[in-house]
Amino acid sequence: MTNAIEAMGLQKRYGSFTLGPLSFTLPGGCVLGLLGENGAGKTTTLALLLGAVRPDGGTVRVLGHDFSEDPRRWKEDIGVVFDEPGLPEPLTAGELGRVFAGIYRQWDAAEYDRLLRRLELPKDKPFKTFSRGMRMKLGIAASLSHRAKLLLLDEPTGGLDPVVRDEVVTLFADFTRDEDHAILISSHIVSDLEKLCDYVAFLHKGQMTLYSEKDALLDEYALWHCTAAELAALPEEAVAGARVTEFGAEAAVRRSAVPRGASLSPVTLEELFVLSTKKAAAKEKGDQK
Repeated sequence: MTNAIEAMGLQKRYGSFTLGPLSFTLPGGCVLGLLGENGAGKTTTLALLLGAVRPDGGTVRVLGHDFSEDPRRWKEDIGVVFDEPGLPEPLTAGELGRVFAGIYRQWDAAEYDRLLRRLELPKDKPFKTFSRGMRMKLGIAASLSHRAKLLLLDEPTGGLDPVVRDEVVTLFADFTRDEDHAILISSHIVSDLEKLCDYVAFLHKGQMTLYSEKDALLDEYALWHCTAAELAALPEEAVAGARVTEFGAEAAVRRSAVPRGASLSPVTLEELFVLSTKKAAAKEKGDQK
């Protein structure tokens, strides 16, 4: 598999809200992290990739297929975990496994049982008794048990404690060791994405403000503590975003654009996301920097 996802000019309109146009690719063996505030369009993007809603413009190919083809031929190759797994409340995890075996032609019961044990999920308790974190873990176990090639994950680590989150991130990293596998993950827990992702995309009010290989992005940008005047002297396109106060400025800037000898520190993905989102919001109000 070369690219798991190829989107070009993808667009969807809901009343006054427009998502896109979005253009991005997700290569095989890689993880793409989708970052955006609530209402930015992350869940709508996943729905478009699943074919749950039809685009109003643009094209998308998922695992080499487009939506003109019979989805029954390839939908089983996609594993999905949404923010709230919609599974039958009265059934136990063991009973749900038997239901899944009747749905998925490539269901792997042994792998499902192994993941239940690894994630410490009981097989004999009803789903309705599960905590939010347990529900997410069960959804993850199911998504990894039908030999999917692509995982689409909406806040999959929400509700999990840090130890379990680390275990889940490891599962996802193991999954993408196979170059025929890929993951698109939407999350507000930026630290998880920083550990896991190869590519990142920032969404703000339906617009993709940034799409890049993560390591190249973090190499290109740095955090600069400077004066407001020093910041104003930089080209607008060299500043991903900034906080300016009466005491000075903190800015995510291109390393190549700052004056020689400037004291820079590494920027985190979270800092870059927050500052760039603030810049995008300021532009909407007519503030160009």
